Amino acid sequence: MTNVQIFGVKNSQGTRAAERFFKERRIAIQMVDLHKKPMAPGEIKRFIDRFGLAALLDTESTSYVDSGLKYMKMSDSEMLGRIEREPKLLRLPLIRAGNRLSVGHDEASWQTMITP
Repeated sequence: MTNVQIFGVKNSQGTRAAERFFKERRIAIQMVDLHKKPMAPGEIKRFIDRFGLAALLDTESTSYVDSGLKYMKMSDSEMLGRIEREPKLLRLPLIRAGNRLSVGHDEASWQTMITP
């Protein structure tokens, strides 16, 4: 049985959809609420290495637009610091099942995570 970790925030529609998807299929999940506990640097690096930092950012989110990041130039390390303080800048949820990773609401990817 695959161990599925969901990194997200409780009031995120995508995070709730991921929780529902895995629970409906009776897959055990470990929910990590990013408001309560930030992602470990190694965990963030795993997603960045696979998808790139730009793919992790939700450039359409209210948090991103309201903070003016659309018009700011920031280094990757500055952006990572900002993400730790404001997890809603990410395309949530971030999901890990073994070596398989997923960013955002992507049910096709989630299905491959639970298919042997």
